[in-house]
Amino acid sequence: MPPRPSAQVSLNGGVEYITLVEAAQHVAATSKRSEKTALIAALLRQVAPAEVRAVIGLLVGEPRQGRMGVGWARLRDARVAAAAAPSMTIGELDDALTVLAATGGQGSQADREQQLVHALGRMTADEQAHLARVLGGEMRQGAQLGVVTDAVAKAAGVPAADLRRAAMLLGDLGAAAALALAGEPLGVGLSPLIGVQPMLAGTSASVADALLLTGPASVEWKLDGARVQVHRRGGEVRVYTRSLHEIGARVPEVLQAAMAIPHDEFVLDGEALGLDADGHPLKFQDTMSGRSVLRPFFFDVLHVDGRSLIDEPLQVRKSVLAQAVPSHLRLPTLDTSDAGEAERFAAAAVAAGHEGVMVKSLDSPYQAGRRGAAWRKVKPVHTLDLVVLAAEWGHGRRTGRLSNLHLGARGDEGSFVMVGKTFKGLTDELLRWQTEALLARAIGAPEAGYIQHVRPELVVEIAIDGVQRSVRYPGGVALRFARVRGYRPDKSAAEADTIEMVRSLL
Repeated sequence: MPPRPSAQVSLNGGVEYITLVEAAQHVAATSKRSEKTALIAALLRQVAPAEVRAVIGLLVGEPRQGRMGVGWARLRDARVAAAAAPSMTIGELDDALTVLAATGGQGSQADREQQLVHALGRMTADEQAHLARVLGGEMRQGAQLGVVTDAVAKAAGVPAADLRRAAMLLGDLGAAAALALAGEPLGVGLSPLIGVQPMLAGTSASVADALLLTGPASVEWKLDGARVQVHRRGGEVRVYTRSLHEIGARVPEVLQAAMAIPHDEFVLDGEALGLDADGHPLKFQDTMSGRSVLRPFFFDVLHVDGRSLIDEPLQVRKSVLAQAVPSHLRLPTLDTSDAGEAERFAAAAVAAGHEGVMVKSLDSPYQAGRRGAAWRKVKPVHTLDLVVLAAEWGHGRRTGRLSNLHLGARGDEGSFVMVGKTFKGLTDELLRWQTEALLARAIGAPEAGYIQHVRPELVVEIAIDGVQRSVRYPGGVALRFARVRGYRPDKSAAEADTIEMVRSLL
C-alpha cells in the first residue's frame, strides 16, 4: 500500500488542504479498491466532524456548495503563481467556496475571479491542480462515490449498507457521513420535503436483452424530459431535480398538478415534459428553455400518507401509484415478460416522439442512488462518422494526452462544420494512439495554450442519443451525449457525414 499521509495541521487550526490532496494522489496511484478505501478512511479519521461534508465533496469532485459556474476558462484566467508552502485548511477552503457560490449579480464575474486569485495564491501547485479538477468537473483520481462510501463506513465502524441507506434517504453522502463519524444513529427514514437520491438505470441494447436481466418487468415510455421528484406535505410542495436542487418556484405547472392530487402527503418520482400546442413532446432543450408549459408524468411513488414504500416491490408501488395519481399524470406502462410484446410497445413509444423505454423489474425495491440490473433504459442509438478538427490537452490522468475532441460534419466544398465535443469512450490505449495521430496532423501552436487544431483528416465514429438546436456552433445543431466508438481508418474525410445529415436528426 502507498504510504499513508499524516495530517498536517495549520497554525490557524484545522487539517490543511494539502493533506487531502496528498491522500487523493495516493488513491490515484493504486488500482486496488481495498487500498483506496483504507487511504480515504485514514484521511476521514483525521478531520473534524464539521469538515466531513466538505471533505467528501472535494474527494468525489462535487463540492457541497453545488455548481459554482467556474469552468476551465475562468480557472485559466485566474491562474496565479503557486505558494511555496501550504497554508490553507480544509475549513478555510470550504468557507471560500461558500462565498464564491453566493457571489452573483452585476459585476460578479470580476468579484469571483478576484476570490479565485486570492484562494489559489495561498495554494501549492498540487493544491491548485486538485482544486482545478474539482471545479472543472475533471476528477479522475479513482475515488468514486462507492469507494468513498465504503471508506466512510470503515472509518466510522458502521455497516456499509446502513450508511448507503442513510445517504440515499438524506439525499447526501456528506450528511450521512457526518452522522456516522460523529457516532450518531443512522436509522433515518424517508421524510417528505427532504430530497432523496433518485434510483438510476443501466443501459441495455434491446428490450429483449433488458428482460433477460429483469425478468417480468414494467415497460414504460422514456421521456426526453427533466427528472423531477415531487414532495408534498399539506399545502407545501417541493420539486427536486435529479441533482436534488429545489426548483419549485420555477415550475408552477408541476406545483399545481401536485396540489390537485387528492393526498396531503406524498413523494413521487417522474419526468417533467414540455408539450407543443398539439400535445406532442418537445425536445429536452425546448423543455428546459423556460418558455414551454411543463406537464409532470409520474412513474413511481416512494411515500404516501405516512407510509414509506421504497422497500416494497415495484409491482406494489405501481398499484399504489395508480390509486393515488390520476391517469393523465402517469406514464403509459406495460407489465410483461414477453420480448415481442415489449418491443412493439417500445416501437410505439419512439413513434410517439419519445426516447425509448425503461424496463424495470416488477420485484425491485426503490434503490435510491443506485444503478443496477433492476432498471434498464433502452433507446435507439444513432452513430455519425465525423472529422476531428481539434483536441484539447487533458488534465489529471489525461495530462500529456490530447483528449477532448472537437468534431465536425462535412459542409460545402470540402469545409467542415463543428457540431460538438467529447472526451467520453476513450481508453488509455486509444488516448495514446489518438495523441500521436493528431500531433502528426497538428496545425500551428495550441490556441490559448490547450486547444490543438489539426488537419481535418481523421474520421471517428461517434455514438449519440440525438441532436439539439444550438447557437453555439455555426451549423445551428449540437450533439447530445456524444461518445467515441472508434476511429474509421477505412474512411476518408470526404466520406464523413454531412451537416445536412446531422440536422435531419432534429
